[in-house]
Amino acid sequence: MLAAIPYTTFPQIDLGFISLRTFGVMVALGVLAGATIAARWAERWGIPSDEMIRVATRMVIVGIIASRLTWVLTHWDRIESPIDVIAVWEGGLQFTGGFIGGVLAGIPTFRKWAQLTRWRMLDGMALALTVGLAIGRIGCYSVGEHLGEPTSFFLATRYDGGTTREPVQQWLGQAIHNTSLYEILHLTVLAAVLVALMLWRRAVPSTAMGVFLVWYGAARFGTDFLRAFDRTALGLTGAQWAMIAVFAAGVWVLTRVRPRLARVEAASSAPLSPGAGEGSASSGTGKDEQDTTP
Repeated sequence: MLAAIPYTTFPQIDLGFISLRTFGVMVALGVLAGATIAARWAERWGIPSDEMIRVATRMVIVGIIASRLTWVLTHWDRIESPIDVIAVWEGGLQFTGGFIGGVLAGIPTFRKWAQLTRWRMLDGMALALTVGLAIGRIGCYSVGEHLGEPTSFFLATRYDGGTTREPVQQWLGQAIHNTSLYEILHLTVLAAVLVALMLWRRAVPSTAMGVFLVWYGAARFGTDFLRAFDRTALGLTGAQWAMIAVFAAGVWVLTRVRPRLARVEAASSAPLSPGAGEGSASSGTGKDEQDTTP
């Protein structure tokens, strides 16, 4: 290998008068960016931004609690004191638990919206989650999480030192897999794809969410094989087992939900257009509500 990306962890941001935990800052910025994207998309389709921010806030809070809980349960050997259970500023959030927790927290609001509105909002949340995850992975990158073994892969990082969450000190000076970096890169590409889909006027509601589930499910399933320190069950990590379900859900959305919503949208006497909403979108009333499709 002729070169590798130099990599030294940077768990703190020193501002002189105060030192900030990089992981916590990146998670906060990811949440802020995601909530802003979701709110702007909601306004485009006639839902007040305040309503979207309320549901997004609830989903984030429940998601963070669930993601931390699942991480603690699967990394119990790293818990040495009660404070370690809640020390999210040090890293340690598991996407699988957070995703499930966030979805469950949002269901009561989703059910109030008419079908086309519901899936339009879920499309917006797919983009919000993609951007939020990409920024959050910068936090993982900063503290040395999700690292792999030495490799000659052209996007490998050369570990030059710094404290890490995983024991890679024996590979000092060597190029190793860094799946946090890989996720930042592919999520950036995915965000661009979702923006293009969401701005395409002929795109059917649910398309962006379906693409997100298929893309992230497949990508995360693949990159987890490169992690050197994750526990496995029957050869797969816990996240990989969950990604099988995520990928399957994406296929179901694209092959079953999307065609039905296309028919509902085509049959609507008032075609959906930005700013117009669907009748009373925020309250969930509208002609598409008569259809029982999810």
